Amino acid sequence: MLSQERYPGVAALLATLNPADPVYCIYPHVYRETARQFLDGYPGRVLYAVKANSEPAVLKLLVEEGLRHFDCASLTEIEIVNSVYPDGTCYFMVPVRIRGEAERAQKEFGTRHFLVDHLSGIAPLAKEIDMQKSVVFARMAVFHDAAIWDLSSKFGAPPDEIPAILDAIADAGAEPALAFNVGSSVTHPNAYIDSMKIAADIIDKVDHDIRLVDIGGGYPRSYPGFRMPALDDFFSGIREAAKMLPLAEGGEIMGEPGRALACPGLSAVSEVLQRKDDKLYLNDGMHGIFWELRFKGHDMFPSRCFRDGEPLDGATMPFTLYGPTCDSDDKLPAAVELPANIRAGDHIEFGRLGAYSLSGRTDFNGRYSSHIVMIDGADEYPPGHFEYKN
Repeated sequence: MLSQERYPGVAALLATLNPADPVYCIYPHVYRETARQFLDGYPGRVLYAVKANSEPAVLKLLVEEGLRHFDCASLTEIEIVNSVYPDGTCYFMVPVRIRGEAERAQKEFGTRHFLVDHLSGIAPLAKEIDMQKSVVFARMAVFHDAAIWDLSSKFGAPPDEIPAILDAIADAGAEPALAFNVGSSVTHPNAYIDSMKIAADIIDKVDHDIRLVDIGGGYPRSYPGFRMPALDDFFSGIREAAKMLPLAEGGEIMGEPGRALACPGLSAVSEVLQRKDDKLYLNDGMHGIFWELRFKGHDMFPSRCFRDGEPLDGATMPFTLYGPTCDSDDKLPAAVELPANIRAGDHIEFGRLGAYSLSGRTDFNGRYSSHIVMIDGADEYPPGHFEYKN
């Protein structure tokens, strides 16, 4: 169900509700801005990686701005996209699927694009779909040290095995295509450029025309203490590198931004439940909206504070933040600078939380909030939006 609850700003939300449970705030104008940044600047077909944030209200905003293609990792994600935008094109871009999902994706939702990363994956896929009506990508394993996380340790075939997989895809009746994913939170465009050189060499070696090359995701965003290059730097590098790909007529590169589209436009409002000196206990934590902070990369989000619905400023000090569960590890990894006079009952808004937050939160200890609202004020931005423009 799409969110209909709307407020002109977070202060108005707090003054009206004084919420005891966490509230997640969608900023429509920020999502439209980030969608337009990719649609106007990316030198290829933009596939939103639904796993980053599958909230229907977010998908609807991206669609309204013109996004039409979706990288999906499950039949459930395809169903969610279809419920928001039935005319969208979904790409089932995982090499291992639950039995029967590929068949349903094609028969019920018209999915045409699939992916394998091993010769053994072709026959089971061919039993479920009409290969003559499909494009099947062979996923190549590549990793670059500019990426924070290696996404080729689990999926992907070595480059020297890709030609045989492409041949087998064509022999099975589908259009062969090439895909790879250089990693997550990529820190330099060279990760894409170097991988595209490998892809160009492979395309030169195969006898089949290759029309589509999916260069994956990993496009970064900046966080406090975690500054990343501007997205335009990535767009420029990819645009130049694409010229070396010997694609067939009508050929196109594809990208799968998840974090880059999802991150800036959502924040979380959490209440301080208790203060013990420099320790604060919140109603949200590592089993909830801060789930992603368990992994390598950034260790905090920008924040701002409110008391009785009004901004709380003044001298600051570092605080250790804990979530509400009984787990001793329910502790945010980095100290956060907050007003020194903060107390129980105050609220903290954490910004740039749109990626891998709603989609990662759990109901551990029965702590789970599904309260999502819209913030419509054109002059309202999630905290840190300007400071961390990328």
